[in-house]
This record gives sequence, structure tokens and C-alpha cells, in this order.
Amino acid sequence: MFLTTLQVAVGGALGAAARYLTGVGVTRAFGFGGFPLGVLTVNILGSFLMGALFLLLARRGLTHLNPFLMTGVLGGFTTFSAFSLETITLWDRGQPAQAALYVVLSVTLSLAALLAGMWIARSLA
Repeated sequence: MFLTTLQVAVGGALGAAARYLTGVGVTRAFGFGGFPLGVLTVNILGSFLMGALFLLLARRGLTHLNPFLMTGVLGGFTTFSAFSLETITLWDRGQPAQAALYVVLSVTLSLAALLAGMWIARSLA
């Protein structure tokens, strides 16, 4: 358990650094116009990599790398990739209604939680 947790932690640090550097690179390449292009790029790239790795690691019997690569590196890079994989997994299992519900609940409740956190923080400040 400790080694798996360490793999996730090291992968997460690498993924977070890659997320930061990708955001900086996108901003330098395309400028900053107020639109979160860096975050959008990271979410799309992370989701693509999650899909590719999910299949490649499974087909090659390398699922022991999942904690480091999938949870750690890609989780640190963007949790949106995990959200995307879970949504498509539900869809592939023949549960389109649950996939849709997962998307709606994830987006709606996450935005509501962010607003609630901001509201509470503003009232304390």
C-alpha cells in the first residue's frame, strides 16, 4: 500500500508540474485573452492520454502502472481525464442515463460547491 501511494504521489507531482508548464506554454504561444485556453488544452490532452493509456495498458498487461500513470501523472495533470473516463465507461456498459446523470451532477454540484466555498470565504473575510 505504501509503495502504491508513493507511486501516486510522485506521478501526481510530475502531472501537476506538466499541467503548470502546459498552461504557461499555451499562454506564451497564444497570449492571454481572458479565456482559459491553458486549462482547456490540459483537459483535452489529459482526456486523450487517459483514453489511450487505459486501452494500451490493459491490452499489454501493464495495469500495474495505473497508480503511477493514470491516477498519479494524469490525475495530477487533470482530474477531468478521470471524469471523462468514468463517463465513457458508464456509456460503454450500456448505462447512458447514468452517464448523463454523472455529467450533470458532476458539473452542477462542483460549480455549486465552488460558489458555496466562495460565499463562505467571503463571509469570513
